[in-house]
Amino acid sequence: MSKLVVKGPVRLEGRVRISGAKNAALPILIATILLKGESVITNVPNLTDIMTTIRLLRSLGLKAEFTNNTVTIMGTNDVRHIAPYELITNMRASFLVAGPILARVGFAKVPYPGGCAIGTRPVDIHLNGFRAFGIDIRVEHGFVVLKSNGKIRGSKYTLDFPSVGATQNLMMLASLAEGTSVLKNVAKEPEIEDLAAFLNQAGANVQGAGTDTIRIEGVPEMINVNYPVIPDRIETATYLCAVAITRGDVILEKVNTAQIQDIIKVLRKVGYTLEEIDDETLHISYDGGDLKGVNIKTEPFPGFSTDNQAMLMSVLAMIDGEKSSITETIFENRFMHVNELNRMGANIEVDGRKAVIHGVRNLSSSAVKMMDLRGGAALLIAGLVADGDTVLYNTYHILRGYEDITGKFIKLGAKFAH
Repeated sequence: MSKLVVKGPVRLEGRVRISGAKNAALPILIATILLKGESVITNVPNLTDIMTTIRLLRSLGLKAEFTNNTVTIMGTNDVRHIAPYELITNMRASFLVAGPILARVGFAKVPYPGGCAIGTRPVDIHLNGFRAFGIDIRVEHGFVVLKSNGKIRGSKYTLDFPSVGATQNLMMLASLAEGTSVLKNVAKEPEIEDLAAFLNQAGANVQGAGTDTIRIEGVPEMINVNYPVIPDRIETATYLCAVAITRGDVILEKVNTAQIQDIIKVLRKVGYTLEEIDDETLHISYDGGDLKGVNIKTEPFPGFSTDNQAMLMSVLAMIDGEKSSITETIFENRFMHVNELNRMGANIEVDGRKAVIHGVRNLSSSAVKMMDLRGGAALLIAGLVADGDTVLYNTYHILRGYEDITGKFIKLGAKFAH
């Protein structure tokens, strides 16, 4: 699916079930490198990034199979130390193999990673953390070569920035290190807590996940587990924004309401009705009242997620006569969708890391190009309310992060053509 046509305008109604979280599943799958025996990971979304990770695990000597949102993985005593270039460079999260390979083998050779071009996202924070654990690092021929001098021992390290990936990489490394590790200024995202819960079930001793300090007592080995992945909070936010922009009425199932308070609070402030029926069920509707503009700044969790700002921008662009702003503090290139939204009739101005949104009454159909995963989702939901057929190109981006996205939208009343 390189091209998709969204036929608008529509109003979304019905029920939708949220899939497992891609950003939680990827590090958990990679963490199975640390384990011995057969592990079963459930509620795994069927996405291209997941399939890339499965191929990556196989390339390192593990056996991995995906069936019905379940990945069965057989660990190995002979983990390969070289990660393939073509897999790592396709997906940023692939660099997470560095920590567990080091923990198992003491030597890793990993290419610089790829992924969406939304910013520099340097791996320096990862590498500085590895150095704190006594790892020698050099770069040669596009690969980062990491080597321990004997047994890896626990360490204390304060991250320069609460990077999710660096936090996860160091958590996995420290789980099999000898002694105690203390990581400070770490990421607090729910995906960090999910990885910690997985590691602990496998026999690790990780304490403090969800706070800014994580303490890890290293263990000699870890065992196989059966573990379910948490719901995808970014997919949840995407459907909330899609319902909001179409002024729809939808019940979202299998969510985690505690992990999506950032988008819930903002949409309520704008003027939508969101009812938390229980911890796993959320109802969003619009009562016809006035909608208001808002001023948002992205921040590390529990602040407003950078992954949600593109979809929210589409919603704000359709609040006629209201002025809003979004300031992006995490990634410097995360407004690549703005020009495409403006092609559809939005009125958005960008000044550095701040976007000012002047709400308009209508969007018009156009041919637009998806530049990254979340920006692509923003264009898709904008197409739901545009007058006519919106042609989306580079749709491979959304296949990386949304399971059966067209099928789910069709059940809610959306219309597509290829």
